[in-house]
Amino acid sequence: MPRTPKTDPASSIAKADLIAGMAKGMAVLESFDTERQRLNATLAAQRAGITRAAARRHLLTLASLGYLESDGSYFWLSSKVLRFSGTYLSSARFPRAVQPTLNRLAAQTQESFSAVVLDGSEVVIVARSGNDWRSSATGKTQVLAYGLHLGARLPAHATSTGRVLLAGLSPAGLTGWLQAYPLRRLTAHTVTDVPTLLSHIESARQKDYSLAVQEHELGVQALAVPLRNAGGHVVGALNVVAAPHRWSTDEFIAALLPVLQDAAQELRALV
Repeated sequence: MPRTPKTDPASSIAKADLIAGMAKGMAVLESFDTERQRLNATLAAQRAGITRAAARRHLLTLASLGYLESDGSYFWLSSKVLRFSGTYLSSARFPRAVQPTLNRLAAQTQESFSAVVLDGSEVVIVARSGNDWRSSATGKTQVLAYGLHLGARLPAHATSTGRVLLAGLSPAGLTGWLQAYPLRRLTAHTVTDVPTLLSHIESARQKDYSLAVQEHELGVQALAVPLRNAGGHVVGALNVVAAPHRWSTDEFIAALLPVLQDAAQELRALV
C-alpha cells in the first residue's frame, strides 16, 4: 500500500505549476522511516505509490546526489539528508524562540518538555529539553520514552500535542484531515474511531489543553497546550511527558498544566 502523503490535505497548487518528477522524488525520499530503513525499488514503489521503474530511477538519482547509500540492491538514507533539518533548526524562528523556555522548564521541574508542529498526519518535534532518563523502581536507569528525539514524527491522533493542534484547525481543515489520514492503533489505549477522536479534539478546544495516556507508547503520559502567536493563531504545541506510575492523572494536570500555560503565554510574543 502506498504511504499516506504528508502534505496538508487542504493545500493545492495549479496543475501547471506542479513539478511531478520532484513530487515523486520527494515521495520516494519520504518512504524511508523507522519502519523501513532500507528499501529496494519494489518496496519504494509500493510506499511512494509509483511504478517500480520510476522508483528505481529516483532511488538511483538520489544515491547519485548523495542523499542515499546503496549496496546495489537496497538503499538507505545518508547523513546528507541532515542538511535540511540542520538548516531548519538553525534558521527557523520557532525552534530558536522556544528552546530557552524548554531548558528552563526542564531545570525547574526535572521533567521532559517538547515543542512540536503539525505536518500532515504527524506532529514533528522541533525543540526538546533534556531529562529523558529516569531511575526506575529497581534503581536502574531507564529511558522515559522511546523515539521522543529532536525531529521525531509521531501520529497526531495518538498524541496530546496532535490533538491541541488539530483543535486549532478550521472546521473544513479538520474534516479534510480526518478524510485524508487513517487512525492507526499503536497501543491498546489508542483512539482509532473518528467520533471518539472528535470528542477529544473538542475537549482540547474547550479546555485549551489535552492529555494522552499510553496512547502512543505504553508507560508514557503527555500533557500539551497550544502555542499561539501574537495574533492568536495556533502555530505549535508545548508538552511535557512523564511516566504514569510517577504521577496520577489528576496530580500530573494539577502540577504541570499551570507551568505549561504560563510558558505558552510567555512565548506568545516570540513565536
